[in-house]
This record gives sequence, C-alpha cells and structure tokens, in this order.
Amino acid sequence: MKTVVHAGAGTIAMILIAAFLTATLTSELLLDATAILVVKKAILAGLCLLIPALAITGGSGFSLARGRHSPAIDRKRWRMKIIAANGLLVLLPLAILLYRRADEGLLDGVFYAMQALELLAGSTQLALLALNFRDGRKLSRGKRLAAAKRLNAI
Repeated sequence: MKTVVHAGAGTIAMILIAAFLTATLTSELLLDATAILVVKKAILAGLCLLIPALAITGGSGFSLARGRHSPAIDRKRWRMKIIAANGLLVLLPLAILLYRRADEGLLDGVFYAMQALELLAGSTQLALLALNFRDGRKLSRGKRLAAAKRLNAI
C-alpha cells in the first residue's frame, strides 16, 4: 500500500509541475497580462496540492527505504533533499513574488528575470522527480522479480 501511495503522490507532483510550466510558457508567450495573472493565481492555488503531494512522496519514500541501502536509494534520497530545498527556498517564494508582481501589473525586466529563474528551477524539479520515478520503477521491478523467484522456488 505504501508503494501505491508513494507512486501516486509522486505522479501527481510531476503532473502538477508539468502543468505549471506549460501554463506559464503558454500564457507568457501567447497570451496577455490578464492571462498571466490568472496562471500565477492558479499556480498559487495549485501549491495547496503540490506541497502535500511532495511531502507524501518524500515521507513515504523515506519510510519505504528505511533500513535499505543501495546506490539507487541513495540517489533518490539525495535528489529528494534537493527537491525539497528547491521547492521551499526557490520555487515557493518565486511563485508568491511573481503573483504579486503580476497582480500589480509589473510585468517588467525583474518579473521576467524571476520568471526565467522559476522556469529553470521548475524544470530542474521535474527532471529530478522523473529520475526518482525511473529509479523507483527499477527498485520495485527488482522487488517483484525477487518475490516471483521466491514463489517459483516453493
């Protein structure tokens, strides 16, 4: 059950981050200032889903890995620390600041510099989650193969 919760929360987090990035790029490249504000407001609202999804992913992952050591698990732990720091120290403050500037109509050089940083940090977040997803699939496949071998030995 923990594995299902872990995979589900991680998948939700990846989908949300991809949606945030897509909506941001679409609104800023193709739409007007009103649309940019709507997207920034939606991202802030979406953080109410993303933050718990990431917390559940991290917590369940650490629980699943308790007492286990492998290069893949160590990589996943290291990446989750970066994901947490990037989210709390870079992406969350930027989401708030970008919303506030868009709300005030300040779509200037500072806004777009912060936006570029948010796109870079968000893309990094998505890439790290994708790598963890890949390693998690490999780990769970190994557990399934070991269980199948044990069944065949009976």
